[in-house]
Amino acid sequence: MCLAIPSRIVEIKDRMAVIDVDGVRRECSLLLLEDAAVGDWVIVHAGFAISRIDEEAARETLSLLREAAALAGGAPGGEPPAGE
Repeated sequence: MCLAIPSRIVEIKDRMAVIDVDGVRRECSLLLLEDAAVGDWVIVHAGFAISRIDEEAARETLSLLREAAALAGGAPGGEPPAGE
């Protein structure tokens, strides 16, 4: 299964973006989006920004992904949820 992750664009250079998710930064391609700008929230899948998303929806989705990771027995990175 693949997930598309909401990410915030923090830098753009030559159709490549630096994106940020909870302080983790990675590069992704902007070839599939027109007029992407620094500060935009985008959905990233397989290294490509595939669509824009509003900030509220992005934050809600990230919160749900964190909850799912906790229910699966560990937070991202393999650490157990707090309190266990």
